[in-house]
Amino acid sequence: MRRTRTDRFTRGVRRAGAAAVGVLALAMLTAGCKVETVGAAEPTALPVEASSPPSSSSAPDDAKPGGDRASPSAIPSRAPSARPSPQPSTLMSVGDRSKRVRELQARLRQIGHFTRSPTGYYGTVTVTSVQSFQGKRGLSRTGWTDTVTWERLLAMTRQPTAKELDPPATPAAAKPDARCMKGRVLCISKNSRTLSWMIDGRVVSTMDVRFGSQYTPTREGTFSVYWKSRHHVSTLYDSPMPYAMFFSGGQAVHYSSDFAARGYNGASHGCVNVRDEGKIASLFAQVRDGDKVVVHW
Repeated sequence: MRRTRTDRFTRGVRRAGAAAVGVLALAMLTAGCKVETVGAAEPTALPVEASSPPSSSSAPDDAKPGGDRASPSAIPSRAPSARPSPQPSTLMSVGDRSKRVRELQARLRQIGHFTRSPTGYYGTVTVTSVQSFQGKRGLSRTGWTDTVTWERLLAMTRQPTAKELDPPATPAAAKPDARCMKGRVLCISKNSRTLSWMIDGRVVSTMDVRFGSQYTPTREGTFSVYWKSRHHVSTLYDSPMPYAMFFSGGQAVHYSSDFAARGYNGASHGCVNVRDEGKIASLFAQVRDGDKVVVHW
């Protein structure tokens, strides 16, 4: 009887203990407690932000949760990028024909980079002269006259005089042939390579000329101007012959841009080439049909 009571008492105690444990567990769950794993490390506390700027190894402010803006000291400074220097613009180049080209040639001649009389035409001789000037001054040897080249040349030279822009023909004209001493005559000397415009034995003007090659020689003798053509173009060679004054078949005295560009490195097909356009234009205005032409040595 006593054992039965003892057993009942023991079961009652166990039930009460189990109930107490259940109540305690329920209380912990409703209180939000977290069951930690045995041996787990303590959670690391969030660092307090220092008043000094973060080191290079720490994340920048704008990378932190919350989207805080970075302080000015944390933003890397950027030096303003330098603007590229503007490219010099071309003022004169091959094929140009103008008073400015004549001034360019006269200025180059002042300092020994152009050895001929200015013609106003920008040909290969002028290109070579400009390249020589550019190379001596450490500029790009383009052969074109750009703003930098022109300004440097202006600083080193003076304004050309009228005589420098339009100097007397060189070499000096040969002694006129006896046939040139009367009347209005284009007296052309192959020996001195000059043309003298003469009126009654007086030389009005003189200019450099070029003749035909050995295969297409310029005819010698006494002729007369039978046709003038200001804007003539050769039908045989399809080449321009400005200020043409025909005196023997298809041979004429006329302006030649090739002569202005290459000088005596080339030759005509029999015509008498003039390389100074200003002089041939003036001559063309004075010569009349019927005026005499004498081609001699």
